[in-house]
Order: sequence, then structure tokens, then C-alpha cells
Amino acid sequence: MQETWIMMDVKNSRQITTTAPDAYDDDGRAKRTGNLKSAVAHIITAIIGSGVLSLAWSIAQLGWIGGPLALLCCAIATYISSIILSDCYRSPDPVTGKRNYSYIDAVRVNLGMKRTYVAGFLQFLSLYVTSIAYVITTGTSLRYFFR
Repeated sequence: MQETWIMMDVKNSRQITTTAPDAYDDDGRAKRTGNLKSAVAHIITAIIGSGVLSLAWSIAQLGWIGGPLALLCCAIATYISSIILSDCYRSPDPVTGKRNYSYIDAVRVNLGMKRTYVAGFLQFLSLYVTSIAYVITTGTSLRYFFR
């Protein structure tokens, strides 16, 4: 599969059609353009953002020993989860296997359809509950803002 690019030659007022052979990956989908620098930037943004926001709260609620310990436990759980998820990126072989494009695809390939429904339900439940928490937090923040 090749991607066709249509460009306009402004000088002669005509269209130029070219194909980009490297526009698609080995499975026919558009090739990814990310690199190591963009991946590191996303990881740092996610980790530092959540860490900075939760550090003060966890220390205020749990103290100087319990707060950092709770954050360390959450960091370990996140690290283990990310390793497991990255191992499920391609199945059954992590190098040459079929690519799983979503979390649900990885669950379906590795655990079967019955557990896919359970995982999908839990994933949507988590999204729903998180959305409710964001709405409540936003409402509370706006109430204090307008006082």
C-alpha cells in the first residue's frame, strides 16, 4: 500500500502526484513518526506532572514517611504495569508478532473474549468514575474561585 500525495506546482499551475513508499508500516497502517526524544518528553510530562501534583497532598495527608512511601508504591505499580503492557504490544512474539493497537486488543489476544468483556467493563467504569471526580473537582474549584 502506498500513500499518494497531491501537490500543487504554483509556477505552472498544475498538480503533481507522487507516492511515498515509506508512509506505511509492515501491517498496512500509517507509519508512526515518533522518536526517542518525543517518547521521553511524554514520559517526563506524565510522571513529573502527576508526581508534583500529588507529592504535597500525599505528604499533607500521610506525613513525611507515609506520603513518599505511598508515592513509591504507586510508582512501582505503574512501572510493573507498563512493563506488562509493553510486553503485550505484539503477540504472540514481542518482535515479529501481530501488533495490538489498543489495550482491549491486547487483552483479547492474551486472555480471551470472556475476560475482554470484563476488562472493557472495568476500563469504561474507571473512565466514568474519573469523569465524575473531575466534574466534582471542577465544580468545587469554581465555587471557591467565584467567592
